[in-house]
Amino acid sequence: MFYYFLITPLFLLIATTVSSSARPDSAASEPISEPLVFDILHSYHVPSAHDLHQSTFTDSQFAYTDLDAPTFTLKSRPTSVFRPRSWESVEHARLRSLHDAQSEPVEWYETQMLGPDVEDKHTLAQLGRMTANAYQLPGHKNWFELDPSWDVNASFPFGWDNDEDGFRGFVFRARDNNTIVLSIKGTTLQGPTSKKDKLNDNLLFSCCCARVDFSWIFSTVCDCYSWSALHWRCDDVCLSEALIQDSLFYTTGMNLVRDLIFLYPSANIWLVGHSLGGSLASLLGSTFGLPAVAFEAPGERMAAQRLHLPLPPPRAPSLLPAVPVTHVYHNADPIPQGTCTGAASLCAQAGYALETRCHLGKSIVYDTVRKLKWHVDVQKHPIRQVVEKVLDADGPWPDGEDGEERDVPMAREEADCVDCYKWEFGDYKKRL
Repeated sequence: MFYYFLITPLFLLIATTVSSSARPDSAASEPISEPLVFDILHSYHVPSAHDLHQSTFTDSQFAYTDLDAPTFTLKSRPTSVFRPRSWESVEHARLRSLHDAQSEPVEWYETQMLGPDVEDKHTLAQLGRMTANAYQLPGHKNWFELDPSWDVNASFPFGWDNDEDGFRGFVFRARDNNTIVLSIKGTTLQGPTSKKDKLNDNLLFSCCCARVDFSWIFSTVCDCYSWSALHWRCDDVCLSEALIQDSLFYTTGMNLVRDLIFLYPSANIWLVGHSLGGSLASLLGSTFGLPAVAFEAPGERMAAQRLHLPLPPPRAPSLLPAVPVTHVYHNADPIPQGTCTGAASLCAQAGYALETRCHLGKSIVYDTVRKLKWHVDVQKHPIRQVVEKVLDADGPWPDGEDGEERDVPMAREEADCVDCYKWEFGDYKKRL
C-alpha cells in the first residue's frame, strides 16, 4: 500500500486458461483440480463511483499471435464456499441492519468450485505478481513480467484517464471463460486516487474516525468520537452512517463483481489485492462467496461489522464465519499486524490511522523476522518486496512454535484476536 507512487488507471486486463470447473449450484459434482494458464486478451472499463453499472469490455489494442502470447500458470483445487441464494437479499439485509438496526436472515448454500491452491508456493507468487501489477501500467519499471516473452514496451487500453480518482485494478480471464481473477489496487501516496484511498483506509481500519489522539481533532474523517474524561468512547451509529457514501470503494467493488458474475455466470471468480486492495478483496469475497487472497492487508473484520455485512455460518469447530478468504503477510510488516499505530508511527505521520489487526478467514504468516532477520518496519510493506524477497524466497519457512518448516506456512484462523481494546463503543450521541 505505502511507497507506491506510480498510479494505475483502472483498466482491467483479461486473460486465458485451460481449466475445468463446476457451476455454482453443482455441489454434487466435485470440480477437478487442473493447472491454469493465463495470458492477456481484453481490457475492462469500470467507471468511477458516481457512474456505476456502465462497465464495458473492449478488445485490447495489444495483440499477440498464438506463438508469442505471454502465459503463466496457477494451480487450482476444489474449494467449498458458502453463497447467498440471492445477491439482492444480502444487500437488503445489510442496508436494513445499517439504516434500521433490524436483523434479517440470509439463506446461504454450500457449493464446490475451483479456488486457488494457496498451499502452492508458485501459485501464491503468481497471484502476488497479479496484485503488484494493479499499481501501474505495463512498461513501468515496477511492472512484473509474467512470462519471458512479455513485451514490456507494449501498451494497451485502460479503463479511465489519469485524472479519475476511483476504484482500480485488473481482470485476468481464462481462455474458456472458466476462471476470472480480479486484482484490486491498494493505496498510493501521491496521485489521482490518493485522497479517496486515504479516506477508505481511515474509515475502514481506524478505531474511531482516524482519531489517533487529541492532536488529530482536525484530521478525523467523521465526527463519532464522544468526549469522556476517563474513557475513549465512539458512537456505533455514527460510525455506520459514516460508511454510507459514494466514495466508499466497497460499494464500487460490489457493482464490479456483480458485473463479472453476470458476464461469466458459470466461471470461477477469484479476488486478489494488496493492502487496502486486499481488504477490499476479502470483504467482496465474503459478500459473494468467492475465494479471495489478500496480501499484507490491514485487519478487515471490524470493517465487515461496521458495514453490517451478512456473513455465512461457521463450520465446526470454528466459531468464525466460513468465508473463503486467505490472508498472506509477514511478521516484519506492522500494517497487517495493527502495530503501525500511535501519533509517533510512520503511518500516523503520513496521515493514516491503520489500527485494526483482526482478519476474516485464515492467515498465512511468513516469519521473516526469524528467517530473514528483518526488523519490523513499514518499509517492508510494498508488494514488490513481498513478492521478490518472501514469496519467491527459497524455503522452507519456520511455521509455528513446534519448529516445523514448510514451503508455505499453514493457513490458520485468528480466533482470539481483539480490535481496539482501549475503546468503548455504544450509543453515546444525542439524536433528534
